[in-house]
Amino acid sequence: MRTEPTTDATGIQPGAAASRRPGAGGWVVAGLSTGLVVMWSSGFVGGRLGTQDASTLSLLSWRFLVLAPLVAAVLLVLARTRSLTVRAWPRQALLGVLSQVVYLGGVIGAIELGVGAGTSALVAALQPLLTGALTGPLLGQRTSARRWTGLGIGFAGVAVVVGGDLSTGSAPPWAYLLPFAGMLGLTAATLMEAASPSRAPIVEGLGVQCLASAVVFTAAAGATGTLTGPFLAEGTFWLAVAWVIVLSTFGGYGFYWLTLRHTDATRVGTLMYLSAPTTAIWAWLMFGDPIRWTALLGFTVCLIGVAAVFLSRGRAWR
Repeated sequence: MRTEPTTDATGIQPGAAASRRPGAGGWVVAGLSTGLVVMWSSGFVGGRLGTQDASTLSLLSWRFLVLAPLVAAVLLVLARTRSLTVRAWPRQALLGVLSQVVYLGGVIGAIELGVGAGTSALVAALQPLLTGALTGPLLGQRTSARRWTGLGIGFAGVAVVVGGDLSTGSAPPWAYLLPFAGMLGLTAATLMEAASPSRAPIVEGLGVQCLASAVVFTAAAGATGTLTGPFLAEGTFWLAVAWVIVLSTFGGYGFYWLTLRHTDATRVGTLMYLSAPTTAIWAWLMFGDPIRWTALLGFTVCLIGVAAVFLSRGRAWR
């Protein structure tokens, strides 16, 4: 029996490539999903590395200040094709504020104030649950019971990985609101992009988002006197800046929006569950932090939860 390819709420047909070449669409989404998990997780490590010598605003303002000239040059070159109209800039700027300023400021700011990186990752992992709950009423996507089960299993896995960090935090109570705010910002950006009837080119859209973030972060750092300081002479600070530019900005956000165009918002959000255990691997490689048995157990549980979502309705990766 022949079935027609389905179209998700983003307007993309995840099975379109597969209809031309069996299995092609699945491998594309699998590759994008792997890249998303690895690169997205790098942001937590880069945040820890950068805030050893400087504040969150210092790190993030210089991250986007270094990016701004490159981004501006790329946009000027691409402007000749007029593939991104001026009228589309405000929407892309808002996406940047939500997905970069609010999200990054929240999760990294919390780490700077003493909230454990694992705790911040755990709060950020609530995004799939919120996205899954809102896609129904806002985007008309149906979230099956099997998907909800997968989301719940994934959250349990993240809780196992970072559970020990919850009882050792030394941050002020209000600091724990920051990662919640960041999670809400990224959720709003995800739903905005998924609901859009048209798509801006990835490179140009991300470029406008970065320019908007540069303006906001630089203004905030200048107003608080954290734009300059002794940290500018520290090699580890500039290593952190390069880290978050190459891996977190180009890699993390590039893979995020690209993956969102090839599958639905709930599944993209579900991949965020893997950020905590993958961050543990990054921390082991970068800082020598041991990977405890609870991390291995949590990683396995996360994989089971993600598999349950991606294999829903018996159609793997579609």
